[in-house]
Amino acid sequence: MRWDDMRIFLAVARGESLSAAGKGLRLDPATIGRRIARLEEDLGVVLFGKSPKGYALTDEGQKLVAHAARVEQQFELAREDVRAEAGQLTGQIRIGAPDGCANYLLPQVTADIVDQNPGLEVQIVALPRLFNLSKREADMAIAVSLPPTGRLVAQKITDYRLHLAASQRYLEAHGPIDTAEDLNGRRVVGYIPDMIHDRELDYLGGIGVEAVGLASNSVSVQLNWLRQSAGVGIVHDFAMPFAPGLRKVLTHEISLKRSFYLVRHADDRRLERLNRFAALLAQGLRAEVERLEAET
Repeated sequence: MRWDDMRIFLAVARGESLSAAGKGLRLDPATIGRRIARLEEDLGVVLFGKSPKGYALTDEGQKLVAHAARVEQQFELAREDVRAEAGQLTGQIRIGAPDGCANYLLPQVTADIVDQNPGLEVQIVALPRLFNLSKREADMAIAVSLPPTGRLVAQKITDYRLHLAASQRYLEAHGPIDTAEDLNGRRVVGYIPDMIHDRELDYLGGIGVEAVGLASNSVSVQLNWLRQSAGVGIVHDFAMPFAPGLRKVLTHEISLKRSFYLVRHADDRRLERLNRFAALLAQGLRAEVERLEAET
């Protein structure tokens, strides 16, 4: 049994298709299919059930995944040991994050880490959902709530605050917002209600707003609507410095607090490279949230 075949097997198990595995491995699906067939022939078992929906692990395949993942981890430990150079981080690390964090916090934090570790390559995947770390969609993820039970571990990074805001131009055109009653009849910017994947993101529901006139699953789109004087909406305090034309309103009546968590696969705690990166990332995010919120 060759490690390269096991690596391909893991990619298919996680991607649930030959094409998905091929994208990550940079191999064509036909080649991957032949390698899986060869592995099944060597082992004398069927590892996947094939259907139009993709590749699903058989019972034998499920057993092999556990062994293959352990081999993969040992391979990563060996590579870390060989690559260690002057205490610097090297290799590629992928972070999954909601787009507010990905747009307004992670770029400057990770750029600083890479400046200190030139051999390191960082990838940021901005999606408004929790990543499947078991399928290695990312090495670690930023989340706004604790993950469900399983082989995931989470540490709280920091709290952050959000307030209702509108552009100065909007307030001048439509009148000030000095009381909650002044919100009546205002166009509200927010999330698409049926695409709120985490109750911690239901900002408007918590303050009694039901109708959203302009909605997006992207924090950046919402912020740009507000910058264009399209209405009033909830904004992260740490994003306010990136939109200097915005003004907080009703700060005493409406003030929200949420938290960021760093989520990792439990098995990865043995990888010192990821442990060191996670510590630098958490430290940098805490400092950057504090810095940006102080500017508002």
